[in-house]
Amino acid sequence: MFDKAKMLYELKKIQSALAKETIEVEAGAVTVRINGEQKIKSVVIDRDKLDVDNLDLLEKNIESAVTQAITQSQQVAAEKMKAISGGLGIPGL
Repeated sequence: MFDKAKMLYELKKIQSALAKETIEVEAGAVTVRINGEQKIKSVVIDRDKLDVDNLDLLEKNIESAVTQAITQSQQVAAEKMKAISGGLGIPGL
């Protein structure tokens, strides 16, 4: 029982730490910031880099930045989870 309580406590600590993490990715004119819980905090478009005649590129930059930020966020979460999941033998953790 103690192990479960300790694990839950550790999971809560990790969750809290992830909420405080900030991942920032830039793709072309777009900068995306998300937290470790994969919640978007901001999307900034640099007007100096923006080509208003090529909105397809802007859309691709937004997609790329969000995808990269989510991937990095998942990597951060996986790294933090390794500490408590190492001996559990849970697939994917």
